[in-house]
Amino acid sequence: MSEHSTTSGGDVVDLLLDQHRRLRELCTEITQATPAARREPFEQLLRLMAVHEAVEEEIVHPYVRLRMKGSTTMINERLQEENAAKKTLLALDTLGTDAPGFMPLFEQFQRSLLEHAAKEESSEFAGIRAQAKPSERAAMVAAVKLAAALAPTHPHPGLETAPRNLLVGTPLAMIDKARDLIRQAMQRRTQPDNGPTTGTDTGNPPSASLQ
Repeated sequence: MSEHSTTSGGDVVDLLLDQHRRLRELCTEITQATPAARREPFEQLLRLMAVHEAVEEEIVHPYVRLRMKGSTTMINERLQEENAAKKTLLALDTLGTDAPGFMPLFEQFQRSLLEHAAKEESSEFAGIRAQAKPSERAAMVAAVKLAAALAPTHPHPGLETAPRNLLVGTPLAMIDKARDLIRQAMQRRTQPDNGPTTGTDTGNPPSASLQ
């Protein structure tokens, strides 16, 4: 699957499912690669995880918390899983893809990621598809596309330092930057009439964009 498939289409759930599919593919590539060849797919996975996690924190979880009754416990469980995934990614990145302990830890991460993705698809994603209005989906899609376009998971040769390739640093720094891009995208869709619509998942969704 090409990177473009994660940023095309008009339905936000389809975009999120494409990202899940690509994450599964990258996990397979990493597990099948030699130690010397693991770094490139792992870096792609880090970048896509940054975009995907930021989208969930800024858009998916707040929307579901507002619109799906009884979702607080479910969201808190997903957030705990995501925090654990961030810590594991940081440990993997620090360890290095050619280290002897990399693959056992990565296989643990892969199992957790696949379980986490399946839970999201059957609960939050299904809820968004069933309940989101066309205007809400349009706002979500715009933010996801912008974040993915400004932070491509696989930079083109020769463009590694170009302004478009904004995800650099540790896994946590990448997620923070992707979150900033999404907040900016949501703000641009609502200003000046409606004011800013940002914030992490504190129970206050980007409501001006998603009403």
